Amino acid sequence: MVVLDSTVVTIALPSVQQDLGMGDASRGWVVAAYSLAFGGLLLLGGRLSDTFGARRAFAVGLVGFALASALAGLTPTAGLLFAGRAAQGVFAALLAPAALAIISATFSEPRERGIAFGVYGALTGAGAVIGLLLGGALTQYLDWRWCLLINIPIAGVALIGARAVIADRPARRVRLDLVGACSSVAGMTALVFALAEVANRGWADPLVLTLLVVGALMLVVFAIAQRTVAQPLLPLGVLLDRARGGGLLAVGLPQLALFGFFLVLTYWFQQLLGYTPIRAGLAFLPLALAIAVGSTLIAGLLAPRLAARDLIVPALVVMAAGMALLVGLTPDTPGLYLTRFLPAEILIGLGLGGAITPAVAAATSGVGGDDTGAASAAVNAVTQLGGSIGTALLNTVAATAAAAALRAAPGQNAAGDATVAGFDAALLTAAALLVLAAIIVALVMPRSQRQRPAPRARREVQEPEGSVPTVGKDATDQCL
Repeated sequence: MVVLDSTVVTIALPSVQQDLGMGDASRGWVVAAYSLAFGGLLLLGGRLSDTFGARRAFAVGLVGFALASALAGLTPTAGLLFAGRAAQGVFAALLAPAALAIISATFSEPRERGIAFGVYGALTGAGAVIGLLLGGALTQYLDWRWCLLINIPIAGVALIGARAVIADRPARRVRLDLVGACSSVAGMTALVFALAEVANRGWADPLVLTLLVVGALMLVVFAIAQRTVAQPLLPLGVLLDRARGGGLLAVGLPQLALFGFFLVLTYWFQQLLGYTPIRAGLAFLPLALAIAVGSTLIAGLLAPRLAARDLIVPALVVMAAGMALLVGLTPDTPGLYLTRFLPAEILIGLGLGGAITPAVAAATSGVGGDDTGAASAAVNAVTQLGGSIGTALLNTVAATAAAAALRAAPGQNAAGDATVAGFDAALLTAAALLVLAAIIVALVMPRSQRQRPAPRARREVQEPEGSVPTVGKDATDQCL
C-alpha cells in the first residue's frame, strides 16, 4: 500500500487536474506532497517505532493512512488533496519502518527469513508497477478518487491481521534525540523537495541549489549528532557494519536506475506508441511478475545458501543488461514490445527481485531489537532518496540529450528522433549506474557473510496460547 501510493495517481493526473481545476504548475504536487512528507520523516518514524513498539506504531500508521486517504479521495479542492497526500506521507513514514521491523523480528531462522524477505521484496519491487496498472484501471473504469479510497479496505484488513497475530510489548522510555530528529527531517525534506523541483526548474536553479546545500549540511549535522548523543535517532553501528552498509547501498543504488526506467517506459508506451492508460499499465505487468519470481523463487530460496553479495552482484548485472536491451529502438520497429520491451522487463524484474531480497535482509540482519525500527527506516530512506535522485537525474539526462539531438539534426521528424535519443541516453546512464552499483557492492560487502539470525528475544509473533515459550542461547545472552 505504501509503495503503491507513490505511483497509483501518476496515470490519473490528467483526470485529477481536470476535475479539480488544477494548473499545470501545481499538478506535480499530487505526487511530490506524498514523497516529501514520506522521505522527510522516515528516520523519525523509525525511531518512534522502536520507542512505542512496532505493533502500536503499525496500527497508528494504518489508521492514519486510511483517514488521510479518505481526505484525499473525497476532497472537493486541490488544496485538501495536497494536504491529504502529505498526511499519507506522514503516516507512511511511521508505517513502513514498523512493518519491516515486525518482519525482521518475527523471522529469525535463515530459511524462513529468506522466504519472508522474498515476499517483502516482491511486494516492494512490484508495488510501483502495480500502482501504474491499478491507477490506469481505476481511472478508466471507475473514478480517479478510487486510486486513493482503495487504501481504506486494505488498511482495514491489515489492522485486523495485526491485532490478531502480532504481539504487543511494553513501551520503553527513550529520550528523543531532538537535534537528530530536527536535522534529519530538515535534511531529508530539503533534499527530496529539491529533487522534486529539478524536473520543473533544472539543476542550476538557485532554489534547487540552495535546497541541495541546506539538505547536505543538515545531514552532516545529523551525522555529527549521532556520534555524540547517548540514544541516537540512527545508531551509526547500523550503518558502519560492512554487511548492513552494503545492503543499504544495494537497496538504494538500483533505485537510481529503476524510477528513471519507469519514467522512460511510461513515455515510450503513451507518447511514442500511443497506448491508452490501461494498456500502458498492462504493458508493465510482466515486470511485476518477474520481480515476484526473482524475489521468491530465486532469491528467497537461494538466500539461506549463498552470501548476500553472491546474489546481489550478478542480479544487478542482469538488470543492467535489461536496460541496455532497450537502447537503439525506433517506434516503427516490427514486434517492438515482444522482441525488446518484454525481454527487457523480464531481465530487469528478475534482477531487481534477486537483488532486493538479500539486500533488505542484509541491511536489517544482526540488529538488536531496540534498533530494528531505525534500521528499517534507513532501508526505506535510501529507497526514497534513490528514487527521487534517479528520476531527477535520468529526466535531466534525457532532456539534455534530446535538446542536443534536435539542434544537431533539425527537420520534419526531428522531434520524435530527438525524444528517442534522449531516452537512449537515459537508459545507457541507468545501465552504467547499475554496473557501478554492482562494483561498489562487490567491494563493500564481505564475501563470506551470510544472513545473520535476527535476535529472538524480541520476537513479535504471539506464541500459541498455553504453550511453553522456548528461550535459546541468543535470547538468554541478550537478557543477561
